[in-house]
Amino acid sequence: MSTKKVAFYTLGCKLNYSETSTIGRSFAEAGFEVVNFTDAADVYVINTCSVTDHADKKCRKVVKEALKYSPKAYVAIVGCYAQLKPQEISEIPGVDAVFGAAEKFNLVAHITDLTKNEKAQVFNRPIESTKEFIGSYSYGDRTRTFLKVQDGCDYSCTFCTIPLARGASRSNTIAEVLAQAEEIAESGVKEIVLTGVNLGDFGIRNGDREDRFLDLITALDEVDGIDRIRISSIEPNLLTNEVIEFVAQSKRFVPHFHIPLQSGNNKILSLMRRRYRRELYAERVAAIKTLMPDCCIGVDVIVGFPGETREDFLDTYNFLNDLAISYLHVFTYSERENTPAIELPDSVPGSQRADRNKMLHILSEKKRRAFYESQLGSNAEVLFEADQKEGYMHGFTRNYVKVKTQYDPLNVNEIKPVVLTAIAADGDVEILEVNELISHI
Repeated sequence: MSTKKVAFYTLGCKLNYSETSTIGRSFAEAGFEVVNFTDAADVYVINTCSVTDHADKKCRKVVKEALKYSPKAYVAIVGCYAQLKPQEISEIPGVDAVFGAAEKFNLVAHITDLTKNEKAQVFNRPIESTKEFIGSYSYGDRTRTFLKVQDGCDYSCTFCTIPLARGASRSNTIAEVLAQAEEIAESGVKEIVLTGVNLGDFGIRNGDREDRFLDLITALDEVDGIDRIRISSIEPNLLTNEVIEFVAQSKRFVPHFHIPLQSGNNKILSLMRRRYRRELYAERVAAIKTLMPDCCIGVDVIVGFPGETREDFLDTYNFLNDLAISYLHVFTYSERENTPAIELPDSVPGSQRADRNKMLHILSEKKRRAFYESQLGSNAEVLFEADQKEGYMHGFTRNYVKVKTQYDPLNVNEIKPVVLTAIAADGDVEILEVNELISHI
């Protein structure tokens, strides 16, 4: 009997990628061969997202593509969208099973018969029953691994469905995180990216706080074999001065923070039920830049939230323009069922949302360019990746400057000293000059 094949497709965040990889390992342990999406698999697992727009449309498209490569394949849907809209997904042609948050890590046990179903089975429990933390980390990229250390969220931001899709805040133990980090180090990976739904809230288990995020990163800094550790995203109210000071003197944590802002206007922050005001955000950025002048700072922003007037938006724009930040991730507000924001008055017309999004994208490019220009002429260490495009390879400095140079297979998954000398036409910093270590390979 031939080995059954399984393929995966992941929509959404880094957390989803770490979980897909863990689910993939469970299939491999059960005797399945993990293959590429286009390799006519017997089983397709699609990990969905509820944050990005058009979740239903994207899910349908991926299912259709999977069945194009393997018409008789068993199709399973997991992820946030699967928890929120299981019945809706079950009606997508070709879907055989839908797994909610509590069931997604038990797919292998559920999938005993690969015969396609006339009607999709739904394995979904109320999110309140999802209390166990399941650790996971991505595998397969030799350069970096996304390590999940926290899940769920106890915040009640009015625009967000994540607490409905992932449940209450809960975390791994520090001992288990360290054990996973050591496993990752043994695999040859050079960089770990810490991920979670509300990463700075690390330390809650069984409803009680047992540790702090600072305790976790202090312990991780002592793990041998990992050159770099990056914090994926952290709320400004949880990014304490202690955390900033620790990263500034850390052996392994790199000078790069991604800090959600969502709005630079205090009225809108209140309507969003965010747990800070813009003054605190500005203080955090100033503290980072004082201790780490070359630190890269990324920002999440939502435009077009209900009640956001043009003056409110310009308040956000000017606030961001004045901040020493490096790039923006811009999201256009979209209505989500079962969120308080959908009931708010003064909806912003779609055309205005689009215009504001465009303005902030232009600002982001301006900020990134200025940050890259500030790094020209400096020495840096680049961790090179395996990708090759038109004879070039890419990599990232510790402070998240993306660079490219002529492809050399000996540089893959290696950290090399370079001099950053020019900005290429595609916006990447191009290495035109390198230190002796590279030139004498």
